[in-house]
Amino acid sequence: MLLKNYKSILHLFLFALAAFILHKAAFLVFGVNTQNFYYSIEFLYLIFFGISALLYLILLIVKKKNFEIIGMAFLFGTFTQMLIGYLILRPILENHNAEVMVEKINFFVTFILFLLFETLLTVRLLNEKH
Repeated sequence: MLLKNYKSILHLFLFALAAFILHKAAFLVFGVNTQNFYYSIEFLYLIFFGISALLYLILLIVKKKNFEIIGMAFLFGTFTQMLIGYLILRPILENHNAEVMVEKINFFVTFILFLLFETLLTVRLLNEKH
């Protein structure tokens, strides 16, 4: 049972690693210069992986205590993640250079990928027999 619950964290890590490699490869293929980015791609993936793993661990604890509020805990965790994401994105939004558009897209793609995978993990958690 313990291995079954935490196997999803391994899946999250493998997803993050695969997405990171594809992201870096796409930047290399398209010749995007990431030297001027406010946050490196590595930093973004590390932050979002940490937040996603923490949220999933919290959901596992909530599942053990009170299965009925997993959805609400997920919504609160997602709201918190969006708030943290906004605070991280704020310096990028304040920059009005033309080069910043790629960095904004980079941030949102990373954010949406992790949000999608978190949602899939939560759906799988909710579909388990209680």
